[in-house]
Amino acid sequence: MNTLFKALSHPVRRRIIEMLRKGPMASGDIAAAFDMTWPTVTGHLNALKEAGLVSPERDGTTIRYRLDISAVEEALAFLLSITGARSPSDGDKDRD
Repeated sequence: MNTLFKALSHPVRRRIIEMLRKGPMASGDIAAAFDMTWPTVTGHLNALKEAGLVSPERDGTTIRYRLDISAVEEALAFLLSITGARSPSDGDKDRD
C-alpha cells in the first residue's frame, strides 16, 4: 500500500489516472499530453504499474495502459477504516 500512496502523491500520475478513467490509452498518447521527456513519462507509468494502478497491454507495436481500480478500492477501504467511516458495502451487513 505504501507504493500505491507514493504513486498517487505525484500530480502527473494523478493526471494520468484521470486520463485513463475515460478508457485505455496508448503510451504515446499519454506522453503527448505532457511537456516532458519520454523517459520521464515512462517512469511515471512504471510507478503506476508497480503500484497496481495501471495494467499495460501490448497492441502490435503499441503499449496501451488500462486503469486497474482494484488497488484504489483497497486503499479506499483502508482510509475508511482509519476514519471510522463505513464503506458502502458495510450497509449491506445491517440487512442480514
